Amino acid sequence: MESKALQAHAKRVALELPFTELCWPFGLEFDVFKVEGKIFMLAAVAHGRPHISLKADPQKSLLNQQIYRGIEPGYHLNKKHWISVYASDDITPELVTDLVAESWNRVVDKLPKKTQKRLRPD
Repeated sequence: MESKALQAHAKRVALELPFTELCWPFGLEFDVFKVEGKIFMLAAVAHGRPHISLKADPQKSLLNQQIYRGIEPGYHLNKKHWISVYASDDITPELVTDLVAESWNRVVDKLPKKTQKRLRPD
């Protein structure tokens, strides 16, 4: 998957998730995606390399970093809880969709139960 396609796909997936907000609190060069005011995805360019950064399970994150060349520890973020995904031939749209959804769910899982129920009705 190439860089522009990676970011475009991730942004589309993020905006399709319930109650997602797109904002620019760090400037126009950072697309920030939030749910209930909590960041679950950033899209930016670092050293000329477009990427997305996502919340991730620490154990799964380490495994994914070993499996996929395009997944690295979060750029300028907590390396344990965030990953950055860069364009690579081993990064697929399906993988990006799963990683974005997992990031959204990790944030929602930390919210109060009442809020979780509103965001994810049965």
